Amino acid sequence: MAKVIAGMSGGVDSSVAALLLKRQGHEVVGLFMKNWEDDDTDDYCSSRQDLIDATAAADVIGIEIEAVNFAAEYRERVFANFLAEYRAGRTPNPDVLCNSEIKFKAFLDHALRLGADYIATGHYAQVREFLGEYQLLKAEDGTKDQSYFLYRLNQQQLAKTLFPLGALYKREVRQIAAEAGLANHAKKDSTGICFIGERRFREFLARYLPKQPGEIRRLDDDRAIGRHEGLAYYTLGQREGLGIGGVKDAPEEPWFVAAKDQDRNVLYVVQGHDHPALLRDRLVAAQLSWISPKPPRTHWVYAAKTRYRMPDAACDIEALGGDRCEVAFAAPQWAVTPGQSVVLYESQVCLGGGVIL
Repeated sequence: MAKVIAGMSGGVDSSVAALLLKRQGHEVVGLFMKNWEDDDTDDYCSSRQDLIDATAAADVIGIEIEAVNFAAEYRERVFANFLAEYRAGRTPNPDVLCNSEIKFKAFLDHALRLGADYIATGHYAQVREFLGEYQLLKAEDGTKDQSYFLYRLNQQQLAKTLFPLGALYKREVRQIAAEAGLANHAKKDSTGICFIGERRFREFLARYLPKQPGEIRRLDDDRAIGRHEGLAYYTLGQREGLGIGGVKDAPEEPWFVAAKDQDRNVLYVVQGHDHPALLRDRLVAAQLSWISPKPPRTHWVYAAKTRYRMPDAACDIEALGGDRCEVAFAAPQWAVTPGQSVVLYESQVCLGGGVIL
């Protein structure tokens, strides 16, 4: 059997992943990653309780666990990019970068130095070897599938990675944990960006990106109707927190962010969820990352996600050259947001993707 270093976050998913590997007869060692140190308090993004939970789970499973600090790598490889993207008016997805740079690079390198044959995580995804290549597949539980966040993984990383939960449903994972006596079997899933925790996003961002107030204007007629606190604090499709109300000669419909003018520091808004300005039938993506050494074919029917929780959308790749591709959708997509990732699939197979421009 293999030596597997299992990433353990203190949650139920990673704990059950380690448990299943131990039951399969592997030599399993748990590893708790501390990726954030700034204001790491019990009120927000505390890792102290998570480490306690991970250690308690490892004790029940009967495996050793160690803690490793990747905070410096995280700040340099993930958080610096996060701030730069928001400063440029885009909306990044730090989970994508955290996976490719920390969990499957820094963690993988550390595990290999410890003599591991594989690493394992509690992600809901699957890996298989097919015709001499490794493929990343969607999880069996479509409501929990996390392949979207893993699209930057390459052949070398997938060859060394196990996803023990890929064929399980979340309810089964919690049941396994409860039956095994894991205290975290009912622990609430973490949501949002880990280093922000439960605090208000705008308040957190303001600590690193100073407020730069400007005008809010209607996209349809360029009429000023309010003030914003800084373009970095808003994202396309955003409805809450705009502070717009009682606009004269405007119907009683919700307002949505439709565009940003960085040069003029203007936030443009429209009314109505289905306003044409919020819909796009094509996009350009850069920083491409394909899981197979061979890039996908152009003019072929694929499915794509332009953000994690959106359903698959039929599309094709109209052009592919260098580090850019053009994706055309069969039906217009809502609030396609620069900085987010477009991830392409062929049936259950995740092909890769890129960052939306």
